[in-house]
Amino acid sequence: MAPGRKPLRIALVDDYDVVLTGVATMLDPYRDRVLVCEIDANADVVDAVDIALYDSFAQPESDHSEIRVLVDNPRCSRVVVYTWNFDPDLVESALAQGASGYLSKTLGARELVEALEAVHAGERVVSSQPARARSAPGLDWPGRTEGLTDREAEILALITQGKSNAEVAALTYLSPNTVKSYIRTTYRKIDVQSRTQAVLWGVAHGFTPDHRRIDHWRGGP
Repeated sequence: MAPGRKPLRIALVDDYDVVLTGVATMLDPYRDRVLVCEIDANADVVDAVDIALYDSFAQPESDHSEIRVLVDNPRCSRVVVYTWNFDPDLVESALAQGASGYLSKTLGARELVEALEAVHAGERVVSSQPARARSAPGLDWPGRTEGLTDREAEILALITQGKSNAEVAALTYLSPNTVKSYIRTTYRKIDVQSRTQAVLWGVAHGFTPDHRRIDHWRGGP
């Protein structure tokens, strides 16, 4: 970083505390370049932020209304989507709504910081579509300590929200058979035999989202 240059001010937006904490922890070694000034969106943002990093974990990814809320808010200069879902329709929708970047969760911390700096400099940055690979070191999500992969956790989170298999498939852009396969492996890992048991396990292990997280962004300052 050039001498005297201030770090970028970043707001992290997600419905899950553990996800927010994981991203903040990953970025912490680069605090001289990126300052995470908000990881709990239940508190009002007093200062403007350079970038809102929108983590799409277990969000209804075919409904980007939250991206529009962030883009329209004058306290936020730019919005970047941070995800492992690179379906072309999702990328196109996010960019059409004003997102300045669409970044992969396979990026390492240094690469993520460099991408955020490029967005701040005025570039539109879209990661190359990644193969399904392990997420970047430092990321966290509900169920990780129990051995769930990021995708398994995302699907369990949607099930905990009451989504049917068909709805999960539509929201994640996976085939119904692939969703069923993920559900089977997830059930084995958390030692349950039914959907009801899976939902109860999810509620008890942090899979209930806090949908208030961006309420304070609505309506501007």
